[in-house]
Amino acid sequence: MLNLDMKGRTVLITGASGQLGRVMAMKFAECNADVIIHYHGNSEKAEELCRQIKGMGREAYIVQADITDAASVQKMKENIAKDFKLPDVIVNNAVIQFDWKRLEDQDPGDYYSQFESCVMQTVYMAKAFLPHMKEQRWGRIVCTNTECAALAEDGCSAYTSAKRGLDGIVRVLAKEVGEYGITVNQVAPGWTISDNDRQKHTEVIPDYDKTVPLKRRGTDEEIANMVVFLASDLASFTTGAYIPVSGGRVMPAL
Repeated sequence: MLNLDMKGRTVLITGASGQLGRVMAMKFAECNADVIIHYHGNSEKAEELCRQIKGMGREAYIVQADITDAASVQKMKENIAKDFKLPDVIVNNAVIQFDWKRLEDQDPGDYYSQFESCVMQTVYMAKAFLPHMKEQRWGRIVCTNTECAALAEDGCSAYTSAKRGLDGIVRVLAKEVGEYGITVNQVAPGWTISDNDRQKHTEVIPDYDKTVPLKRRGTDEEIANMVVFLASDLASFTTGAYIPVSGGRVMPAL
């Protein structure tokens, strides 16, 4: 029988206080994992999430860091090692978002910032947490990418360029750490329904929905389900993958 039980595993989710991150954290807790809740500025949401997870009978720990700064990520690792336990799974989910503009109108600084939050986050997190995974010869790294990386649509050049950089890093890293039983994968959502949409009743966006083969937007829970699957033993022979969770809007081909 298939069993997605992650009892005994500890998961660190960056951006766990955000819309999608909160759902990921709760989904891992539902699967019996203990959760490290990373946040940058939203301590109130992080504390609320921590209480919810502990109320489910799981262990939870809150940590603050700037994932675009190597020293801050290293300090986060040291705090976790001292006060909690190092993660078996890291989910690189945090990202800095800017208004999308055509290339001629996008501030050049936005490109650097997007690169730092997508590519360099993955570099810093790997440097901090891979030694523990390599020592135990088991680990999972899951990165949040986007359908935009494949579609490269008008108006999102900063975001697309950073996420395509992330794709390259993931593929290389998967080859470098596979011998240690560590997998590295990407989940690529489309335009996802979150609690903000539910509150504003914007779950249906006809102009977008008609471009999706399944004729609807995916939900935050559907994205989280794929993340948890990739972090589990059920996906033990999947690595280096870019997996769209976009209702068929992106279909990678040979």
